[in-house]
Amino acid sequence: MIALFMFLVVLILLLIGIPVAFVFGTVSIVFAFLIPELGFEVFEVLPFRIFGIMSNTTLMAVPLFIAMGLVLEKSKMAERLLVSMSALFRDVRGGLAVSVVLVGAMLAASTGIVSASVVMMSVIALPLMLKAGYDKGLASGTVAASGTLGQIIPPSIILIILGDVMSVSVGDLFKGAVLPGLVLVGLYLAYILVISYLKPEVAPISKDVKDVSAKEIILSIVPPLLLMVAVLGSIFAGIASPTESAAFGVVGALVLSVLNNSLSFSMVKYASLETVKLSGMIFMILIGATAFSLVFNELGGSDLILEFFAHDIANVWVFIGVAMLSIFILGFFIDFIEISFIIVPILVPVMAAFGIDPIWFAVLIALNLQASFLTPPFGLSLFFLKGAAGDTIKTLEIYKGIIPFIFLQLLALGLVVLFPDLVFAFL
Repeated sequence: MIALFMFLVVLILLLIGIPVAFVFGTVSIVFAFLIPELGFEVFEVLPFRIFGIMSNTTLMAVPLFIAMGLVLEKSKMAERLLVSMSALFRDVRGGLAVSVVLVGAMLAASTGIVSASVVMMSVIALPLMLKAGYDKGLASGTVAASGTLGQIIPPSIILIILGDVMSVSVGDLFKGAVLPGLVLVGLYLAYILVISYLKPEVAPISKDVKDVSAKEIILSIVPPLLLMVAVLGSIFAGIASPTESAAFGVVGALVLSVLNNSLSFSMVKYASLETVKLSGMIFMILIGATAFSLVFNELGGSDLILEFFAHDIANVWVFIGVAMLSIFILGFFIDFIEISFIIVPILVPVMAAFGIDPIWFAVLIALNLQASFLTPPFGLSLFFLKGAAGDTIKTLEIYKGIIPFIFLQLLALGLVVLFPDLVFAFL
């Protein structure tokens, strides 16, 4: 029961807003100090755990993929891609929204950086959609939802972290997430086209999109596609590990920035500093979570939870339902990194006891964690959108517009539960 109390203390401190890395470390030290049978001896193995984290070749892919995304963000590739896609679909009702979803999917497969994708499309696509007469809710919901596709479409930072936490192959997770990611994109497109047909006033045909030549369209679409195929294709074909492909992706992003005449010292400096900041945050949280797990497990927390699910409930579908519901509810208040390092390690032993396939379960968690970017009040994508859009859209309009896309994500989650072959198709 002390372990459960420790877990609740961590959640309360996170909800208050204290930085997660400090919460993990501080709570672990306090409980180790206050409980005589534990003491600080419980941390004797912590340096070895930290060394294991720092030398983990899988986790090395995290800063590399972050760097790749940041370089592509500054290379103007995304802006050119969005302009070209908008020109392609300008004669389709809801075409601007369709182009935003497709660009979001391509950016997800190229960069995976949610903040960059949402802010970029908020600055470029949102004004175009509002000028064309789009409903503010539909426009903001489309931008926010499309920008979060990088959390399920490989190369996803979530999948890399889950691969490490759950001790499964990141390459297999990438393969398993491809079809569910495409299903989610298909659901977004179907919803936009249907709502545009049923309510023409919410998504009129835009004639203000400027003409783009076929050559410009090809030059803006083909390079990111080639980079995407090179990075993911090398992983799927077994030619390179995710870390090696991520390094190749950074080089490819730099080459694209040269071709776009956007490579500069300031751009490289920005990408390098932001990569260090984001990577440092993730690894600090991981070290704090390791300290937390040492104390939590020593107090018998994992054994208690395993006994509850495996013996008191003893039903695999109840466990899956409770796990998914818990992650979804927590996603309203805390972000995916915290959930990955607090909740997922607790669920892994239970998953193993029930004989659940870890790849399938990890993809379910990734789909669920993606929703945490969209669920109010603390959905990060909503903050990014509001910050970039300013006073052009009210917060209530953003919340209203995102609700259908949250239901679509839950529908995609349900489809993967009902049809596990969606995950195993490429394995």
